[in-house]
Amino acid sequence: MSLMTVQEVADFLNVQEIRVERLQRESLLVAKDNDADGKPLFDSDEVQRYKTLAERLGGI
Repeated sequence: MSLMTVQEVADFLNVQEIRVERLQRESLLVAKDNDADGKPLFDSDEVQRYKTLAERLGGI
């Protein structure tokens, strides 16, 4: 399991960071940990699964 920052997830999903934060608040992406600044860190496997599901449903 590798962890991704909000910026890395935003780049991977091709969305803005605020969108990633909203997905986390809505429990569509679940943070596994927090960095030293208290920002969420996400499991890269779960981010990939979310992207696949979102694409199947019509987009992120």
